[in-house]
Amino acid sequence: MQKLPGIGAKGAQRLAFHILKNPREDAERLCGAIRDVKEQVTYCSVCNNITATDPCAFCTSASRDRRLICVVEEPQNVMVVEKTREFKGLYHVLMGTLSPLHGVGPDDLKIKGLLDRVGAGGVEEVILATSPTVEGEATALYLARLLKPLGVRVTRIAMGIPVGSDLEYADEVTMTRAMEGRRDI
Repeated sequence: MQKLPGIGAKGAQRLAFHILKNPREDAERLCGAIRDVKEQVTYCSVCNNITATDPCAFCTSASRDRRLICVVEEPQNVMVVEKTREFKGLYHVLMGTLSPLHGVGPDDLKIKGLLDRVGAGGVEEVILATSPTVEGEATALYLARLLKPLGVRVTRIAMGIPVGSDLEYADEVTMTRAMEGRRDI
């Protein structure tokens, strides 16, 4: 279990003792649930989000705005955007970011599908919602260079000071992004 993300040696030990302490049926149900996830959950053939049906509920929904595509790094980022209840468009999951130091280049990401979707027409804006890391910024810039010639509006999410944070803890880049992303009130 220590190989699971976020689970260290102590956490893995606690989980192992918890499983041993409980009835065998509980462990078998857990194994069955894990097996079901691996058998029933897949990636959407359109947007690469995780789904039990292909294409996913976002891609097949008649109520989603097909003129907007929000590009995120990983499937879990879709849920973060959805929690805002503000975005009503479609998604595209890259399955990572450009990272030459880790051997991740453009061919390792799901970029071609995005370009095909935009090139097919009907998309007016692509929102780049990659993380404010070096890799996320590089990926956003790379995608912008590929998308702009297709005649689509390319925007980047605003970044800055998190709600509930204190300005004294903001670094220069964060403060710069906060100033750049400012809006009228």
